[in-house]
Amino acid sequence: MNELESMVASATADFSAAATPADLENAKARYLGKAGRVTELLKALGALPVEEKKARGAEINAAKTQIEGALTARRQALADAELQQQLQAESLDVTLPGRRRGTSGLHPVSRTLERIEAIFGSMGFEVADGPEIENDWFNFTALNTPADHPARSMHDTFYVDMNSADGSPYLLRTHTSPMQVRHAVQHVKRHQALLQVGKAMPEIRVIAPGRTYRVDSDATHSPMFHQCEGLWIGENVSFKDLKAVFGDFFRTFFETEELQIRFRPSFFPFTEPSAEVDIAFGSGPLKGRWLEVAGSGQVHPNVVRNFGLDPERYIGFAFGMGPDRLTMLRYGVDDLRQFFEGDLRFLSQFN
Repeated sequence: MNELESMVASATADFSAAATPADLENAKARYLGKAGRVTELLKALGALPVEEKKARGAEINAAKTQIEGALTARRQALADAELQQQLQAESLDVTLPGRRRGTSGLHPVSRTLERIEAIFGSMGFEVADGPEIENDWFNFTALNTPADHPARSMHDTFYVDMNSADGSPYLLRTHTSPMQVRHAVQHVKRHQALLQVGKAMPEIRVIAPGRTYRVDSDATHSPMFHQCEGLWIGENVSFKDLKAVFGDFFRTFFETEELQIRFRPSFFPFTEPSAEVDIAFGSGPLKGRWLEVAGSGQVHPNVVRNFGLDPERYIGFAFGMGPDRLTMLRYGVDDLRQFFEGDLRFLSQFN
């Protein structure tokens, strides 16, 4: 084996030993670089006689061609190896099922709100909606809760940096009862002509579902939660009607006749007398347990006056319930916070 054959074999071996493109470029420089072995041989041709220069030059160029061929082959081999490694790292199992577009659905609390509206709608109740940023008069004073009333202590929470025309502050509403006042006031205005001549106006029968806000957070309370307030005002509306409404509602909502309802005396500033409403199921995991689900009472005369009505003539009842708690009972959820965490693994169970 002469010098050129030995150089070609050495270059081929060095190229084959290169594990990375950088190693290959370093090996190339030893043979084909500016100071490489092939380059040095070509430079030395100038000292040879003309005839010998031609023969020697042809031999060197042939060796150079072989070295370049070995270099190109190794480059391609490294590129192929890198591609295979990438394909393996990003391989797809074509036997797996394809990814389908997920189906959407209503939030469980939204389902409950729609159910509440449908049931009360079948009883002739309208649905009222209104602002979540409420002023002091509608949220407190009109509901017989003046500034010095102790019942404000657990409601004076999320105030905002703005005041109404009379200087009273605004806050995130702490219940949806303000919508009872707003609806009743507008109802009275629409039928003012009847009232002025002593005729009876149509009854006020409305529910006000929506979001409310208080500083409260644990497994059964959230700073943002939902309420559904209700109001029925007329000339002959009594607790008997309240009991009938709640009986029909809860038995329809929970789809069972095995349900007991009881009223416990309580206190609310905007009703007098007032009562908490408890239910007990006749079967299932909650059988026999009394659970508080709503507050209710006969509308206080001061509140009726704030509606623009005569409390000696018009009477009725108001109530408030928590759709979040009803949702927990209906679906067997034991932590209210799960409804608001946005975990699709939890929410998808209801669709």
